[in-house]
Amino acid sequence: MGMHVKKGDTVVVIAGKDRGVKGKIIAAYPTRQRVIVEGVNRITKHTKVGQTNRGAQTGGIVTQESPIHVSNVMLIDPDGDKPTRTRTRRDSVEKQRSDGTPYDGTRGVRVSKRTGKEV
Repeated sequence: MGMHVKKGDTVVVIAGKDRGVKGKIIAAYPTRQRVIVEGVNRITKHTKVGQTNRGAQTGGIVTQESPIHVSNVMLIDPDGDKPTRTRTRRDSVEKQRSDGTPYDGTRGVRVSKRTGKEV
């Protein structure tokens, strides 16, 4: 099952405690329908303190981002800097087979519903 956003997209949070915050998607988990957005849904995690073989300390209290559901984020249009929905447009392109012969094929492109331009 696909998602309307992917890693590297700039999104705005539209629901939850971090509503209105803009950030970049760090990681996407399509099977769980969740994304990690930088600076959003930060949690404090307590990990066991240990030492590496070079003597540096690891662990302690760490703050990190936690995943949020993909329905709570909306893609930001690169042109208007406003949230937008997307649709997929099929463009016809010329492709090549493994033996080098060309053929006509199609390619899916994400398009902003607000402006009609590629995302």
